[in-house]
Amino acid sequence: MGDRAGITLESDYVFRKTMMTKSFFLTSCVTSGRSARMDEHGIVARPGRGLARNRVLGRPAPLGLAFLLTASVSLSAFAADPDVVRPYQKRAHSQARAHPVRRAASSPAAESISLKDETIQVSASRFRSHGAEAMVTRHVMDQFVSGTSPLKILSATTPGVTFASDDAFGLDTAANTLYIRGFDQSQIAGTLDGIPMGDQGFLQYNGLSVDQAAIQDNIVAMSVSQGGGAVDVPSLQNLGGAIQFHTADPDDRMGGRATQMFGSNNAVRTFVRLDSGKLNASGTKFFVSMARTDNDKWKGYGSQLEEQVNAKLEQPVGDIGTITALFNWSSFRQFNYLNIDMNMFRTFGTSLDYLYPNYAVAYNAALGIYPAAYQALGNASDEANATYLDGAQTQENDIMGLIGDFHLTSRLSSKTILYSQLSNGDYEATQPFASPNGAPFAQVDGKPDMRRIGFTEALTYEIGRNVAKTGTWYENNSFSFPNYLYQQPLLGEGPPRNPLGPFHDPFAEELDDRFNSNTFQYYLQDTYEIFRNLHIAAGFRSVLQTTYGGAKQNDPDLTGQDALPDGSLTASNAFLPHFSINYRINPYNELYLDIAENMRAYTYNPWFLGNGGAWSVGNQQQFLENRNDIKPERTWNYVIGYRYGSRAVDVTADIYHVDYYNRLLNTEAGSPLQPISTFVNAGREEVNGGDASVTIRPVAGLEILNTASYTDAEYRGDINYEGANVSLKGKNQVAYPRFIYKANASYTYGTFQVNFNATYTGRRPLSYVNDVYVPSYWVAGLSGTYGFGRIGFAQHVQVSFGVTNLFNSAYIGGLGISGFPVSGDYPTLFIGAPRQYFGTVSAQF
Repeated sequence: MGDRAGITLESDYVFRKTMMTKSFFLTSCVTSGRSARMDEHGIVARPGRGLARNRVLGRPAPLGLAFLLTASVSLSAFAADPDVVRPYQKRAHSQARAHPVRRAASSPAAESISLKDETIQVSASRFRSHGAEAMVTRHVMDQFVSGTSPLKILSATTPGVTFASDDAFGLDTAANTLYIRGFDQSQIAGTLDGIPMGDQGFLQYNGLSVDQAAIQDNIVAMSVSQGGGAVDVPSLQNLGGAIQFHTADPDDRMGGRATQMFGSNNAVRTFVRLDSGKLNASGTKFFVSMARTDNDKWKGYGSQLEEQVNAKLEQPVGDIGTITALFNWSSFRQFNYLNIDMNMFRTFGTSLDYLYPNYAVAYNAALGIYPAAYQALGNASDEANATYLDGAQTQENDIMGLIGDFHLTSRLSSKTILYSQLSNGDYEATQPFASPNGAPFAQVDGKPDMRRIGFTEALTYEIGRNVAKTGTWYENNSFSFPNYLYQQPLLGEGPPRNPLGPFHDPFAEELDDRFNSNTFQYYLQDTYEIFRNLHIAAGFRSVLQTTYGGAKQNDPDLTGQDALPDGSLTASNAFLPHFSINYRINPYNELYLDIAENMRAYTYNPWFLGNGGAWSVGNQQQFLENRNDIKPERTWNYVIGYRYGSRAVDVTADIYHVDYYNRLLNTEAGSPLQPISTFVNAGREEVNGGDASVTIRPVAGLEILNTASYTDAEYRGDINYEGANVSLKGKNQVAYPRFIYKANASYTYGTFQVNFNATYTGRRPLSYVNDVYVPSYWVAGLSGTYGFGRIGFAQHVQVSFGVTNLFNSAYIGGLGISGFPVSGDYPTLFIGAPRQYFGTVSAQF
């Protein structure tokens, strides 16, 4: 695994001159003049073919293996895991292959040798993706506005990935929409430092979005599997691929860094990180960091505030491994944007939003008295949906992890992760439930509460030409969502309730959905080296998830249902195979093949949530009928690709095919805040597509990337909707475009860098029968950075300026919060943010 083709990593390694030997140790795997390349184990070079063995500089190294530059060398920095081999650790070749991961240093791929006196700076250049996987590095992330969602950066830089939201940073989880080759965020695995994070969507029930789980500045790399995803990724939702986020380790030296950003809509973002450096001879070190992002909505009333704290402690255990403890906390308080339909977009453009704090207009609208401007919508349903008073959310999250990474023998290594997550919040909206005092609406607040605890255990054993991996994952998740109603005042008797609370004295409990799930996964894989440049991997995973739950409380007068769904479902499969081949023809050309079968466990979520899964159907009887008929979704993923890399040009091209079985759909109708869901099996879906990427570096400092992606995702079956058969055969998958084009150009001259990126997203079907489409759009961004070096006690002082949505496009960004209709229009869309400006100052000390 490595960086996506064409991405440049420019992290600095610092090697200090020893006073004892007056020699340097060059210990990274360096090739003569070209980027070092990794095999599938993450090892840069082989013995006798480039593996540096702690040679003292000045002694002759074999020609073509390593050489010293006074300023920079080309090297590969990351393996599939963000960790790298410790540069000063002597190991036999067999041990090196068995243990390709050791803790990464604070620099995006480096560890410094803590010696004295002089330093030399070693700059890393490009490194390559591997097989059906790609990586985006810290260097690339730094080209975007400070605090930008990693998912948004991933979309702008990686073929086949598309992300959209309604705010400039991409932090509004209510609007965020992520797809990888037709699979949305609920069908893609996500991990943070190996901890399973569930899907990356709104109102998480089995994990947490990366934006709430980690401070963006602490993420050093994102690895993306665009095939079936590795068998060792802990997930029971990945039908197509995985995203693994890796955070920085504490620095070896005491110090810190700070970033301050200002921008449009009173945006202010502060990031501060303090590193202890090595505290004792054993190497104990830690860091503590905080980030605060606050900005007003770009339309309507309210602000969106995110506060986060990340801490990590690393304790080496002699020469056998490392224990790492991490703690991540976040608090989000957001006024939401109004979700709309295409009729509202065509009528009002980008201006429509919640009415809060205009209580009188919303109050009268709840009585059916709409302002003249809203009557232009032409139908009562849109008039009602366009005049909601408010919508908001708060959330607080704690993630704790303990990671033990040990090489037990010369052949056997172990990695154990213990983790837990606590999350709770309030999800608020004013809906047309009559308050006891006679007000025509009430404030409704859902209070999600999640308690996750689990562990993963991974073993790697090497013998001969084989690298065998096996491991397990277990998790228990308790999730509840009670929904309460609070009285709003009569018109003229006071202001409306604050959408962000506090919430007290409810007059009714509409429902209380509770779920408890137990998840187990086992995997086994062997990678066999046929030749030095030809590797074949074969493995499988066994999965099991049982979920008990549903409605424990139901008020029929409010839900309209005598009995809401309640019961258990089990998803299991004893053999999900994964097969891959990687053939490195020569240092420039690579061929790869990836084939995998995956299964997704049943989604569980509140009854009224669009796309809520098996428990979001209309009544208990329908749930019982579905339990006998539905089966877990299953896919076969096939990817074949080619990669070429040189100093001047990088080219990647692949084609893929997906056979999708038991395609489960939530069809939605009615109010977007109280949708009527039908959970149906649409049979098969077939996906065919291809990605192509070309990066050129025509002159020093200039890099130009162009990517194009084409996907034909079509349903192959029929569904039963409201007692009638609806054919979906030949209809395109909702919400996903057929064509995506991306361009990215960056130029570096000295300490100055400028970056331009643009993305074209084709039109997307809104309904399952494809009778309504969301139009295509372009969106672009521009950023520039200038470094001043040292100013006083501050080092690496730099300023940057960024513009998002450079050409001020009016477009639909995220979609799907309320699900999708079988036919027609539906208010499940979010408008993308207009052009915005941001400036940032950062420094290290």
